[in-house]
Amino acid sequence: MIGVFVTFRYESGFDAAVIREIADNSRGRFEGMPGLHSKLFTIDTERHEARNVYVWDSESAARAFFTEELTHRVTGLYGVRPTIEFVEIAALVDNAVTKA
Repeated sequence: MIGVFVTFRYESGFDAAVIREIADNSRGRFEGMPGLHSKLFTIDTERHEARNVYVWDSESAARAFFTEELTHRVTGLYGVRPTIEFVEIAALVDNAVTKA
């Protein structure tokens, strides 16, 4: 598994309500997406940041998703260009999984 941190840092114009609206309007696009294990939309009001955290089944799926076209589109949506960081997931605990 691979994780991806997509961070939007605001020098000005940070609006948590707008970021929540973006998250609410976007979540359906990711539900059931092939190769995507999970996604979190986060807000850090103290740092004036929004960070989206993705967990992908494979690095190839993650890298195929994060194109320059996508970066351009989300820059327009959020109003700032994100930084994108790929990280190896050493272990994942998922308490939402129902055990038989």
